Amino acid sequence: MSRNHLRFIARTVLVRNNDVDRSYRVLDKIHRNEKIFENVRRKMFYEKPYQTRNRLSWERCKRIYNADMQRKIEFVMRKNRTDPWPR
Repeated sequence: MSRNHLRFIARTVLVRNNDVDRSYRVLDKIHRNEKIFENVRRKMFYEKPYQTRNRLSWERCKRIYNADMQRKIEFVMRKNRTDPWPR
């Protein structure tokens, strides 16, 4: 199978019991996760090089912040951590 064919299959949604709304929601979720609409909207107009650099820098900072925040949340949510103030 070619790469394009696999990408098409990954975006194929089956309609069961004529429930088109549910299938549409699933397809929309797939597109949001793969950021299809975001990429199309961004490529509608020319993005100047400084705008590209700023966007990539912002996305990188956001990824770092989210990873750090997720690590902190997981630490706080752990159940078996030692008591920092023993009696």
